Amino acid sequence: MSVRPEAGVVLILSALVAIGGPVGLGLAGLLRKDPTRAADPRSQLPWDGRLTISSALIYTLAFNLIFLLQELFLVLPKALTPGLHATLYHNNHGWTGENPLARLFQGTGALVILLVGLAAVGWLKRSSGRSTTLRLFVIWIAFCGLFESLPQVVVGAVLPQNDVGMAMDYLRLPPIAMLAAAIASLAAIAAAGSWLALPLLEVADDPARVEGRARRTQFIFRTATLPALSAILLILLFRVPGSIDQVVIVPVAVTVIGIAWIQASAWRYTEFDLATRREAPSIRAPLVALLLLLVVFQVILRPGIAF
Repeated sequence: MSVRPEAGVVLILSALVAIGGPVGLGLAGLLRKDPTRAADPRSQLPWDGRLTISSALIYTLAFNLIFLLQELFLVLPKALTPGLHATLYHNNHGWTGENPLARLFQGTGALVILLVGLAAVGWLKRSSGRSTTLRLFVIWIAFCGLFESLPQVVVGAVLPQNDVGMAMDYLRLPPIAMLAAAIASLAAIAAAGSWLALPLLEVADDPARVEGRARRTQFIFRTATLPALSAILLILLFRVPGSIDQVVIVPVAVTVIGIAWIQASAWRYTEFDLATRREAPSIRAPLVALLLLLVVFQVILRPGIAF
């Protein structure tokens, strides 16, 4: 497998962002004095297990919907191109025939889900709402849209065989442009992960849950980190059988990179737009939706749908 000449620089920067950034930010939070009022131990609220379970189910749903949307928009442009015949699967897509545009269309999936992620961020900035279930869904759509797309630009700047890498080559981007795109994407990854901690904290049903740095860190762990990491096992059910890169690497990388930034950023926020009355999160609705989507993936998509 060939790599680009600037791969070394991109890999070093990626390690700094994926590992060094969250670690450094987390340590800064530990060393910095907490400006907020210390939480009264008597106001300790019990763990909201319903919120944790609901968040895990919704994350699984959002991850697979975004992945399906990406693959769909990898297939549709090819299906509409003379000489190409595309097939959509549960964990990948494929095509037959020859047309130079096929390489360009390898970047359309990442572009579409990036736009969806940005649209979700826009919704979160404009609306607080009272539905915890809806808010969690939009948060996780934003997360998956951004973290399933932005790392592809970084990988494309290293590997020409990557989907976005093929599109870069079709556009004949010079090495400096690829390096700039990778740096911009890494900066966006850090910014997105850090900012998403805020809407997650605003899911709290009681100000006491996010009172003080320790409780904010704990709330993010219970509402985002633990649910997302647990959801990886559920996501695998949608992607098997397949090679390890199709089944395991993508969900693990997307989840770990994004969640590390969110968890490390929990201490940074002290002011929240908490709804006066937040509805209890639903477990049944995302569970039913997830089971239906699993049927779509494993019964309809697994054999392949030709376009």
